[in-house]
Amino acid sequence: MLTRRAHPSSPHLSFFVIENREQRKTEIIECNAGITSTYRRGLYASVDMPLDADVFQVPSGYNAPQQVHITQGDYDGAAVIVSWVTADEPGSNTVKYGKSKNNLELSAEGHVRQYKYYNYTSGYIHHCVLKNLEPDSTYYYALGENCTVRVFSFKTPPVPGPDVPYTFGLIGDLGQTSDSNITLTHYKANKDAAAILYTGDFSYADDYPNHDNVRWDTWGRFIESSAAYQPWIWSVGNHELDYAPEIGETTPYKPMLNRYPTPYKASGSTEPQYYAVRRGSAHIIAFASYSAYAQYTPQYQWLQAELQKVDRKVTPWLIVIMHAPWYNSYNYHYMDGETQRVLFEAWMVQYKVDVVFSGHVHAYERTHRISNIDYNITNAKCSPVSNNNAPVYITIGDGGNIEGIITNMTEPQPSYSAFREGSFGHAIFDIKNRTHAYYTWHRNQDGNAVAADSMWFTNRYFNPTNDS
Repeated sequence: MLTRRAHPSSPHLSFFVIENREQRKTEIIECNAGITSTYRRGLYASVDMPLDADVFQVPSGYNAPQQVHITQGDYDGAAVIVSWVTADEPGSNTVKYGKSKNNLELSAEGHVRQYKYYNYTSGYIHHCVLKNLEPDSTYYYALGENCTVRVFSFKTPPVPGPDVPYTFGLIGDLGQTSDSNITLTHYKANKDAAAILYTGDFSYADDYPNHDNVRWDTWGRFIESSAAYQPWIWSVGNHELDYAPEIGETTPYKPMLNRYPTPYKASGSTEPQYYAVRRGSAHIIAFASYSAYAQYTPQYQWLQAELQKVDRKVTPWLIVIMHAPWYNSYNYHYMDGETQRVLFEAWMVQYKVDVVFSGHVHAYERTHRISNIDYNITNAKCSPVSNNNAPVYITIGDGGNIEGIITNMTEPQPSYSAFREGSFGHAIFDIKNRTHAYYTWHRNQDGNAVAADSMWFTNRYFNPTNDS
């Protein structure tokens, strides 16, 4: 008989006891069963910041541009999509930009739109693409007119290449609570991070009566202090659906698609919810957990084609971002991503994806490199096994949203789970070169400098060691 028991001297170790009753023999095998952090963030409620919070303040001046944010505008990082809102009238669609703050000699024309949602009418939402940007360069850009011009800046990535160092931030399920504010403040203190990979669930406006879209405006002003200066690369979550037939709203993703564009056409996608970009030495695939993905759907066919396009000799780091995790040892949203895992996990192994980041579960977890691709309904091989070609799966849905943290975990900790903790925070994925990247996760209560979890990644293409 095989039983697993907690190690008496080390909480992150366990041992298996094999008892042979006929021979009256007991064998003890020690193994690393992963770490369940002893830290628990308090279970007090996360409350959205009040509407008069300083991070929600409307910029001074008539019709001043607000909710400014940028994202990558093409496949390789030579374009940026600039988005903003004007509240009083459409105003100017022009973005003036250049490499000198005092000489914005270039300009581009965008377009403006509005949408209505139940009893809410949006401001005037502008989107403008800045093209043919020089690599590894700082650009300044100005929005607005007359006395309400606002100036921001961003840095373009280097030309994609195998040894290009690049640092990404990771945030998911952010919302707009006081905990959200701590998460974003800590992230901004990391001066090396150059872009955010966002794993879905933006404003949580749908948690308010009639999906109060005012909370989309406050969230846009809240993230502006980061998103106006570096691209946020979006993955879409369930809280962006805003599907509410009870109030006559039957168009999925209406607020999100009006406010947060993606460069989906550049990678051959047919929908903004799923797309791919190359940035530095990384090829990033944003997968949509809540758009059709069954066999022969557009997303299925697009993902298959996109994985075949990846050139690891140019962009060795293959990163996937999505919302619903495939591996999750919390009792919250357990197996929500199972149908996607069954359909696509073999591709993650075949193409040797380095890491998959997801959100949805409001806690933190990192797995070992494992897969469950051999299972079928007749062979009973239903337990994940170590697989050096498989990605590490990281759940980072702990940005700080109003629905609170999750601490209810399955016990004992599954063998695939390397580290888990119920607290809010953000992560950093720091690519050093074609072979190594350093990953850290920072819980809010420790401040930015402390890494509560960390791992040296070795690249699956150039240096596939047993790193997890």
